[in-house]
Parts: sequence; structure tokens; C-alpha cells
Amino acid sequence: MDKINLEYGSLKVVCSDDCGNAPKKKLLQELAIAFAKNDQIFILEHLKDDVSWDIVGNKQIQGKNHVAELLTQMEKDRATELHINNIITHGSTGSINGTIVLENKKSYTFCDIYNFTSAGRNSKIKEITSFVIEVK
Repeated sequence: MDKINLEYGSLKVVCSDDCGNAPKKKLLQELAIAFAKNDQIFILEHLKDDVSWDIVGNKQIQGKNHVAELLTQMEKDRATELHINNIITHGSTGSINGTIVLENKKSYTFCDIYNFTSAGRNSKIKEITSFVIEVK
């Protein structure tokens, strides 16, 4: 599968050429980029008010307001690269995995699993489970 390189300001994004070939896949790609850029407006507009976010082994966040607080805390960790390996969707669920590289040269592999309110195009995210591992 061919890889494509995209530039979003100082953020380099690498993904397969089919990572946005369906509406839900495109949304997950855009969400990963939004998290890497800390685009709080884009992220928050796709969340239900009572969203649940489990960052496994780290913290559990309940509610859009608490997600916004965490995103504000994450602003200091600027990403320079985002490598998207896979995006899988089916019905009201989807997952994305890859690697993110920060300005401080730390790298993390991640897998985010999303549960939406429905399979519809405009459904909101009701639940996120994130697995994040620092690459040594």
C-alpha cells in the first residue's frame, strides 16, 4: 500500500493512500491530526457532552468539559510527526493506530478505539479508549 505525506504547518502526517477513503475513516484521520495539532475546537465538536475517555493505565475522563481541560494541559507537548498505520471502521465503532513524535523527540505508539452514538455520518463520539506506549 502506498504512503502519502501531508503537511499541516509544522506537523508532518504519513498515512496510507486509502486512510481516508470512507467517511468514518476520514473522520478518524482528521481526529488523529486534530489531537496531534491540539485542535480543541475540532475535537470537542465531535464529542457528546457526556463522553467517556479511558486512557488505559493513566486516567479516565468523563465529560466534554474535562476533555477540554486535559487538551489544554497537553498544549505544551507539540507534535512534529504523525504516522497513521491503520484505520478500521465498522458500524458505530472505529479504531486508529500509529506513532506520534513530539518536539522533544519522544515517540509514542497509540491505538484509539472510538464508539459513536450511531453508524450515521454525523454521529458524535460517546466513548474513547486509548492505549499509549512510549517508544524507547
